[in-house]
Amino acid sequence: MKAFAISVDENTMKKAVVLLLIAGLALAGFWFWQQRHTHQLPENLAQSNGRLELERIDIASLYAGRVTEVLADEGDLVKEGDVLVVLDSAINDSRLAEAQAGQTQAQEATARANAQITAQQQELKVAQMELDNATRLRKENLVSDAEVARRRAQRDAAQAAVNASRAAKNEAKAAIARANALANAAQSTRDDMKIVSPKDGRVAYRFTQIGSVIGSGSRVMSLLDPSDVSMNIFLPTEQVSRVQVGDEARIVLDGLDAVLPAKVVFVSGEAQFTPKAVETQTERAKLMFKVKLRIPPETALQLNGLLKGGMAGNGFVRLNSKENWSEDLQIRLPK
Repeated sequence: MKAFAISVDENTMKKAVVLLLIAGLALAGFWFWQQRHTHQLPENLAQSNGRLELERIDIASLYAGRVTEVLADEGDLVKEGDVLVVLDSAINDSRLAEAQAGQTQAQEATARANAQITAQQQELKVAQMELDNATRLRKENLVSDAEVARRRAQRDAAQAAVNASRAAKNEAKAAIARANALANAAQSTRDDMKIVSPKDGRVAYRFTQIGSVIGSGSRVMSLLDPSDVSMNIFLPTEQVSRVQVGDEARIVLDGLDAVLPAKVVFVSGEAQFTPKAVETQTERAKLMFKVKLRIPPETALQLNGLLKGGMAGNGFVRLNSKENWSEDLQIRLPK
């Protein structure tokens, strides 16, 4: 009987230990669940969800024309100055040739005017010498007044010829200027028929194809600037009043084990209704202020290809810039 009693006590104790272990695990699980669901940010931080946006650049044609070449497609990386689309320039080429012919004619007219001025200046010099000689002889009564008058008329005619040649030269120079302006304009238009990328980027959309006829101002492509990456978040009044342009910020993207640096580059001066995509801590916060966070260009370029427009995540800003960032929000770039 004693042995049986001891055996019963040992089984009871084992069951009690198991129950205690189960209860402990349950309590620990409840504690972790509670911590996860009741976690609140420190008072120094403000958080809001948002999506990445890459600055988009629409590239349009200055002139109307027919597309003869398309040298980039959606998804392609392009460099500043790369030719994206070429338009037919046959009409403009003829205008350029005509302007260049006008340049040649005006230059020839200028050369002729210079030659005439040189010859007529020599004739003027001779006519002036003959008038001076006749004037001296008249003082000695060796020639008549009529002779002096005739020499003066010859001198005046030579002077008028020189003046006329100088006027012709000025007109030829003006013609050169006009021809140069026309040629430069035609050359500029010809160059603009090759539509180039204004900066490095990735082609997001292509709006034209070979053979299409487009009008002046028509978009041909849209680029995404990989150096200009930002996220818009929305904060309530009590938080946004403590945020200033230039403050440091952090961006944490869903599915990316990293903490990205950012800066506040815009704080809205007017409240707006809370966007439906924004998750607020309280349903009473109906009016919010937009705050724009921008990732530094050098970081954005370093992560080019990884950061994409529309990626969801959370933006964090400090409400007191003198306090340090928490350990989990220290900058950590993806490997």
